[in-house]
Amino acid sequence: MRETCAVQKRWIELIEAQLLPNLQLASERTYDPVVVYRVPEPWQLLGAGNYAAVLTHPNYPDMVVKVYAPGRPGLEDEKEIYRRMGKHPAYSECLYAGDSYLVLRRLTGVTLYQCVLRGIPIKRQVLNDIDEALKYAVSRGLRPHDVHGKNVMQRDGRGLVVDISDFLKEDDCSMWDDLKRAYDRFYFPWLRRLPFPELLLHLVRRGYRKYRSLARTSSELHKKNM
Repeated sequence: MRETCAVQKRWIELIEAQLLPNLQLASERTYDPVVVYRVPEPWQLLGAGNYAAVLTHPNYPDMVVKVYAPGRPGLEDEKEIYRRMGKHPAYSECLYAGDSYLVLRRLTGVTLYQCVLRGIPIKRQVLNDIDEALKYAVSRGLRPHDVHGKNVMQRDGRGLVVDISDFLKEDDCSMWDDLKRAYDRFYFPWLRRLPFPELLLHLVRRGYRKYRSLARTSSELHKKNM
């Protein structure tokens, strides 16, 4: 335990002294991912979401740092989500919280989006694991939100949930249920090893967003007319 704490302390010192002063990221549009302009060596960018960028250092492969862009909210909410979540094998764990960043245990695997893109088969067990993980989150007073193919992954045939930053939102979200329905209706066994062009997946995502927007509008009109 003492050795683990020492490693985390060195990691935090590295974040404060090397990463944060030299990292350049910005929030340019409210609904678009943050833009990362500069990452100091030897840090590596793993990805960027709507609120923050996630980075890792080659000397600390088991941890990541999630740095929130200036002006983007959400850090305090995400701290609270991880506090409620505690430890669960399908989720990461918050190891430390700074003023503008979180240190998280790293989850490794392949997102379901990447699986479809590369032709890597997705077993039903992966979806079942994620279902159980989401039920656990509900039992901890959370409300799973924004659970889609880029926010969940598989590793060794088991499911993991990567992004839980929106689990305090109170509005309904059907993304995960819609993904499961698509899996059952369209993910035929003969399709599972075929890589899909990224352009096709992009068009599917755009069509899905338009469908959800129309469904919300229809629901709101129905409620007004009742």
